[in-house]
Amino acid sequence: MKKIILTAVLSSLATLIAVFGLVGAEVPKKVKLENAKVRVSEVTYMPGVKRERYIRPTDQVIVFLDESKYRRTDSTTKEQTVRERKSGDVIWHDKGEDAPVLENLGNKPYRTLVIELLK
Repeated sequence: MKKIILTAVLSSLATLIAVFGLVGAEVPKKVKLENAKVRVSEVTYMPGVKRERYIRPTDQVIVFLDESKYRRTDSTTKEQTVRERKSGDVIWHDKGEDAPVLENLGNKPYRTLVIELLK
């Protein structure tokens, strides 16, 4: 009986991943403010979901709204590092910089505000 239940649970999980694309899914982003000079987006990182690599199109200030623990995979060397941020931490990224793959290692979502300087 336990084998049947385990098989059903694993099958259901596999179906959810296939249907909703949880592995490598696009990270939810909600634009909060946008004008000719700035775009402010709230980004939510779900547990276990990877944010895919991209090249930053603008200078960016990132404000962590929640505590977070995530794995950063360097795009060139493939080196993995684990980083932890506290609510209120702020970081800077330059336009044209590589934004590596990130994976939320926590058991709950965390949010950031991404402030993109457009001019």
